[in-house]
Amino acid sequence: MSFEDIPVDIGVVYEGERVKSKDMFVELGGPKMGQKFELALAREAGEIEDEKVTIIGPDLKDMEEGSYHPLGIVVEVAGKEIEPDLEGVIERRIHEYVNFVEGMMHLNQRYDIWIRLSKKSFEKGFKSFEYLGKVLIRLFKSEMNIIEKIQVTFITDPKIVTERYDDAINRYNQRDERARGLSDAEVDTFYGCSLCQSFAPTHVCTITPQRYANCGAISWFDGRAAARVDPKGPLYAISKGDTIDDYRGEYTGVNQSYTEKSLGKINSVVLYSAFEKPHTSCGCFEAIAFVIPEVDGLGIVHRDFKGDTVNGLPFSSMADSTAGGRQVPGFHGISIEYMRSPKFLQVDDGWNRIVWLPEAIKERVLEFVPEDVREKIATEKDAMNIADLKAYLKEKNHPVVQRWIEIEEEEETALVASAEGTDYVSVPGEMTAFVGGVGGGLEIIFKNAKIYAEKIIVRRTGKGDQKK
Repeated sequence: MSFEDIPVDIGVVYEGERVKSKDMFVELGGPKMGQKFELALAREAGEIEDEKVTIIGPDLKDMEEGSYHPLGIVVEVAGKEIEPDLEGVIERRIHEYVNFVEGMMHLNQRYDIWIRLSKKSFEKGFKSFEYLGKVLIRLFKSEMNIIEKIQVTFITDPKIVTERYDDAINRYNQRDERARGLSDAEVDTFYGCSLCQSFAPTHVCTITPQRYANCGAISWFDGRAAARVDPKGPLYAISKGDTIDDYRGEYTGVNQSYTEKSLGKINSVVLYSAFEKPHTSCGCFEAIAFVIPEVDGLGIVHRDFKGDTVNGLPFSSMADSTAGGRQVPGFHGISIEYMRSPKFLQVDDGWNRIVWLPEAIKERVLEFVPEDVREKIATEKDAMNIADLKAYLKEKNHPVVQRWIEIEEEEETALVASAEGTDYVSVPGEMTAFVGGVGGGLEIIFKNAKIYAEKIIVRRTGKGDQKK
């Protein structure tokens, strides 16, 4: 396929390229814009004009250097094999194909899209969405031959973006609701996605009926449809294989897939835990489940949350500790839809372990939160530092408070042993300790150890206790 009429290079070599704020000509969508979206729609052949590109609102050449704009992208496709189940799959490919453009960075998905165009590419002549539309059309047709007709619309007019935004959200919700009727136990095949490996080389998304892709854009039905029409593409079937542990969500087929796709870097994964061999995280996750060790609980923060969370850190700082395709116990990328799943972090005690989350997210998933814990989970209106969070959880008698009592009882038992003359603490079996924080750390595993110490000092540090 030819891109001779495009003023910049096009190719996989640019996938994963980052455009920093100082180098950007313009930013489209992103955290500064409240409303942005990308949407794929299955149409009948007679409903669209093949290879038509429409721009509604200011074009790139009409924008000021360093400016920020809302954005809507609508890709409409038709073909004999095109069906609504493929909409989410086609939509997710926008991320991949935009990143093929030299000097253009695309992050996230659905209502979270974030695009930057570099000054260099603009100066080379990439001054119109017309070029981006041509690139998308050619790549879609060449890589998904089931697409017979396609048209692309770019919307930058704030009023029109707002008008179309609600329709996009409704369509996302309809897809998600359809996917909730199936359980992981009812199928023998999961699906994998490697679309984000340009940014996170060891990341493999495992998509099950009850565990959506981290980005929130791909359901099990989407994965099945994609693997059927493009079995060699970035979405592929994963045989569950033998069940190692159904409750934890560990399967031989998933482990084998991780070993192969991560080139041996990740060999085993537990699908329903944020602590024990957790599912890897890419960078396009909708939210992060993060450990708050001071209360032995988990907080959740989504990409659009502004400012610091209850532990004194913003989403961006915790994303650095979570992303990259690593397994980081206590920092776990998730989708909003996964929070509606009966399997949601069930190994870690599910919603009974969640102690804090933004009110906007709580409202979106409230009906899926067990009624007896709904009012016991704090939001930014209830607590914005660790001391206030502790007080709130104690006042509401959140389930994690019982965990504190159990820990205190264990400590008292250890003190009694010390008083009786024992000069060591025995660690039967296995105990894991984590040293470090945001940005990484060390995992230390003690097996059948006896730990001798004249004195042990446990000191809490971090902005979460200091912020008022």
